[in-house]
Amino acid sequence: MIPLRDSAPSGTVPYVTIAIIIANSVIWLHEVTLGEYVDRFVADYALIPVHVVGFTHFSGGFLHNALLPLFSSAFLHAGWLHIIFNMWFLWIFGDNVEDRLGHFRFVIFYLLCGAGSGLIQVLASPASDVPILGASGAVSGVLGAYLVSFPRARIYTLVIIIILIQFMNIPAWIFLIFWFAIQLLSGAAQLGARQDLGGVAYWAHIGGFVLGILLIWLMAKKPTPRSLSWSGH
Repeated sequence: MIPLRDSAPSGTVPYVTIAIIIANSVIWLHEVTLGEYVDRFVADYALIPVHVVGFTHFSGGFLHNALLPLFSSAFLHAGWLHIIFNMWFLWIFGDNVEDRLGHFRFVIFYLLCGAGSGLIQVLASPASDVPILGASGAVSGVLGAYLVSFPRARIYTLVIIIILIQFMNIPAWIFLIFWFAIQLLSGAAQLGARQDLGGVAYWAHIGGFVLGILLIWLMAKKPTPRSLSWSGH
């Protein structure tokens, strides 16, 4: 399911959301220009679970192996589709969450979701030496916050089932719970797989989503009457 737009209006210009999208795009374009050196760049700034767990055994110590990558990894991506989908989801859902939190709180919220989701993925695969990178964990936090803030909004969605393509207006709570269920099922399957194989960091998605739900309750600057009364018509 690919969201195309949502029905919940935003009362402010999402300056932070736009800035995050620009920052991710600029860093991705920098990655593209690195050529053969991109692997070194990723190794320096992505989150590598075994380096976090055993940070004393690698050069750079805690700062370079654990603390910095928890934040910097959320601004790296592995391919065009990776960054396009992450930034598209952020664009669709981020403005409303930023509106509810306020610009400054949204910055803190986003960074905490990114770092926290990465830490959850490290706990799920502590022996892995595969770099974790991408904004997916932070964006998942935005999705969790949107679920509890705007559950009655409608998500105009492109639904693709094998060869069936259809446009549907789906209640936000159905769209997001279905998305979360897919992450849970995939994450459970991932636990039984080899930890040194690459793939989607589903536990970062799960951790970010749950963290987003918790943080929006703690950090929200105002209630969301629109989300409680939105009819979707």
